[in-house]
Amino acid sequence: MPSTWVFEATDRDFESAVIERSKQVPVVVDFWAPWCAPCRILGPLLERLAEEYGGEFVLAKVNVDENPGLAQAFRIQSIPLVLGFRNGEVAAEFTGALPESSVRQFLERVLPTAADREAEMGRKLFADGQKAGAEEAFRRALKLDARHGGALVGLARLLAERGEVEEALRCLERVGPGPFAAEAEHLAAALRVQSGSGDVDSLRARVAENPADLEGRLALARACAAAGQYEDALGHYLEVVRRDREYQDQAARKAMLDIFELLGPEHPLTARYRSELAKVLFA
Repeated sequence: MPSTWVFEATDRDFESAVIERSKQVPVVVDFWAPWCAPCRILGPLLERLAEEYGGEFVLAKVNVDENPGLAQAFRIQSIPLVLGFRNGEVAAEFTGALPESSVRQFLERVLPTAADREAEMGRKLFADGQKAGAEEAFRRALKLDARHGGALVGLARLLAERGEVEEALRCLERVGPGPFAAEAEHLAAALRVQSGSGDVDSLRARVAENPADLEGRLALARACAAAGQYEDALGHYLEVVRRDREYQDQAARKAMLDIFELLGPEHPLTARYRSELAKVLFA
């Protein structure tokens, strides 16, 4: 029966009730049907555990007969199917009526770890402006899990604010696939784009005097990018690629990709220069 921690989810509200909600609290989804005998065994067990855990996770019940869209979307071939969502993604799953000990092991994979809790504390402290406390929480999380994505990204933001850009980038390089990968990639691109230096006017004069000076043109592109002059930066990077695509280990091409990541795929400059870059690379 629906309760504080147990509710029904449908084709209409699954995105908000499960996917979005799982970014706040883990959501366990029980795909079942009234005619399924194993479902009648597993369902009450899941409901009892949801009450026992008292809000550490919530249980969404999905009747596959009444919600064919979800059954099709998840390609359900056998029920009961149980999916554990955290941060908008499936963290663990199983099929069939498992014994209680196995279900509890499943929940351990879905519920936040000690490292997760420390990282979340760090993010909240960082948002509140308590930087010292945030750093301590992130570092505690990393002692528990050296590759914790949330802690690495949070610590990288802190380090970048202090001007420790190289150390921040090293943190971001350690973030693996998962819910924090996109955030890490975007932050790393932004830090690289903003790390350029040099006087734009003097570098423009240097390149105007010698258009074949790739070192000067690359420096000019970096300075333009750091100053937010992205169109000029992309134009100069593209010219470096045209003249020597391997120059400094393809530095110009990689820098263009960083600007695309920073601007986003829908930005007009991204669309224009991604096409121009492809023409040069695959000509």
